[in-house]
Amino acid sequence: MDLDTILLETDERMQKSTDYLHRELRGIRTGRASTALLEYIKVDYYGSHTDLRELASITISEATQLVVKPFDPGAKHDIIRAIETSGLGLNPMAEGNLVRINVPAPSADRRKQLMSQVKKLAEESKVAVRNERRDGNKAIDAAVADKKNAIPEDAAKSAKEDLDEMTKKFCDALDALAAKKCAEIEEI
Repeated sequence: MDLDTILLETDERMQKSTDYLHRELRGIRTGRASTALLEYIKVDYYGSHTDLRELASITISEATQLVVKPFDPGAKHDIIRAIETSGLGLNPMAEGNLVRINVPAPSADRRKQLMSQVKKLAEESKVAVRNERRDGNKAIDAAVADKKNAIPEDAAKSAKEDLDEMTKKFCDALDALAAKKCAEIEEI
């Protein structure tokens, strides 16, 4: 495997870690209503755990209110139960075929918990990025050790420096994502 391929594959895997953090942060509650809060809640629907977004349309009716409209009206009570047990601290109310959910502003203690959760998720993603750097470095070392490819030492050193720069870029992006989410959480 040549060095450019190793760098490209490592970059793609680091990007996946960033995308994962971005998706996870969308589901963390702030003072505003967001459909991402509910999209991945698992609903026990006819014996299988299904994402809420596959069972209902989720819309924002007001800045602090979500409306869930089940595709199958018979699933309404299962959806309410899933939202109540999700640990988000939301209280769904049945209204005809709809489920209305008011999203209250989190308390000061809850904000601190949410910010620590954001920081923990960001740190886990940075660990994943660093693991990708380690794997990339191992692949570069293996390519240098392979006598068939004849990759020069200075090219390998340059590739490792590129990996370090890439890692720093992704870690900075992860920090920026976490800081932005913490700022949203602190907003009242």
